[in-house]
Amino acid sequence: MTARSRIPFFAAIVLLIVAGISIATWRHLELGIPWLTGEQQPVWMVEARIDFEATGEPVLASLNIPEQSPGFRILSEQAASPGYGFSVVEKDGSRRAEWSKRDVLGEQTLYFKTQFIPDPNANRDRPSKAPKPIAVFWEEPQATAVREILQQAEQRSSTPESLTRELIRLLQPEDDQAQNTTLLVTGANYLDLLVRMLNHAGIPARTADGLNLEDARRRQALNPYLQIFNGEEWLTYDPRTAEQGLPENVLLWRQGAESLLDVVGGEGSDVSFSMLRQTIPALQLAVMQSDENGFGFLSLYQLPIEEQGMFRMLLLLPLGALMVAFMRIVIGIRTSGTFMPVLIAVAFVQTTLIPGLIAFTSVVAIGLLMRGYLSSLNLLLVSRISALIILVIFITAGLSIAGYHMGFNTGMTVTFFPMVIIAWTIERMSILWEEEGAHEVMVQGAGSLFVAICAFLLMDAPLSRHLTFNFPELHFAVLGLILLMGQYTGYKLSELRRFTPMKAYD
Repeated sequence: MTARSRIPFFAAIVLLIVAGISIATWRHLELGIPWLTGEQQPVWMVEARIDFEATGEPVLASLNIPEQSPGFRILSEQAASPGYGFSVVEKDGSRRAEWSKRDVLGEQTLYFKTQFIPDPNANRDRPSKAPKPIAVFWEEPQATAVREILQQAEQRSSTPESLTRELIRLLQPEDDQAQNTTLLVTGANYLDLLVRMLNHAGIPARTADGLNLEDARRRQALNPYLQIFNGEEWLTYDPRTAEQGLPENVLLWRQGAESLLDVVGGEGSDVSFSMLRQTIPALQLAVMQSDENGFGFLSLYQLPIEEQGMFRMLLLLPLGALMVAFMRIVIGIRTSGTFMPVLIAVAFVQTTLIPGLIAFTSVVAIGLLMRGYLSSLNLLLVSRISALIILVIFITAGLSIAGYHMGFNTGMTVTFFPMVIIAWTIERMSILWEEEGAHEVMVQGAGSLFVAICAFLLMDAPLSRHLTFNFPELHFAVLGLILLMGQYTGYKLSELRRFTPMKAYD
């Protein structure tokens, strides 16, 4: 094979490896499947509590609930409202939770719970249609004061962001323009005034309510924030300090809705929030989200539990094949049969290593003794193998019964061994004994067990189980490595000692 003819082969190997790693990386980034086992993901459980006094009339309570919040993704929502009808409705571009009930009297308490996942890249508020500023009308003398303050802010700014910051500073009581500020600002209308003035200046603006997330806090209130649209997305400001952006631990519960809570048929309504920080396995979270975002069909978790167990075992076989190929081609260890070590390793995976070794060596040793008797009968090959299979079944059954009475659960280990493969292994070892002697049988038998143990250690590692089942496309890379080793024609590592005298002679 010339160097030119090898190019497509090596290109295919590179393509397999790159494809496997790329698809696995995509699944990790898009579906959130973790690379390592045991990774935990923080989750915030937020509970809104609504209290009011019902007046004996039909009640309709409506609470604004988040649709998207910068830096967080919604995992789940649920309501606790015994005796109330509940639904989530869309009104004027916002989501609202509504409770309804007839003939209600006395103190009432409703709950709405939702789980949020911190995600810095989630839900950047980019509306599909750019909002327009709301028309605002002023009466004198407020109109003159607004005009003068906006002129000063515009002279000190060049963008909607800088204009917002300057306007917040100018409306602070300690500013030099205290006369205009005092005329416009009162304690209750400060944030509404900011929103109206920004809309008057041609910048779409709205209010928002944020919740400071602290673990195990109860009866917390929402804090007001200011939002402006800069032509691309909504930006959030602290209306007191003019600081742009949200702190890491702030969740925006309401953005631009007309009201947070409306209660018809009740009085003295109030809403408070409690929160709790939890952690859940990142893999469990990824499986839950794959069902919600439509990528569930790409996951083996959609299969029945029985089939999942089968695939968990089957997807470990390529790792065993990789280990066998490496040991035979690169290291040069001789084994009895090509992939018999893989089958032995699979049996070891089903149980622990020590009971598997005892069961395998016992079956093969007893089988060799019985094979010696069968050879003295001068049977044909087919009859001899068939008889050997039956004898192997009886041997395994006997070992299972003996192990059970001794307190060892070896039945699964023994019965998992493919009976035909074991029968052929015994037959081959017996022939090898007759042709090459006991030494060669011991060499190949020991080599098979050594490679099987190495394959078992690789296949039984928690990381291997996790990656093979959650990222099955990585087997493309395993296939590429096996094909690459298939091109190796150099010395095996076990041969280096054999050629050491030649090096000393040179």
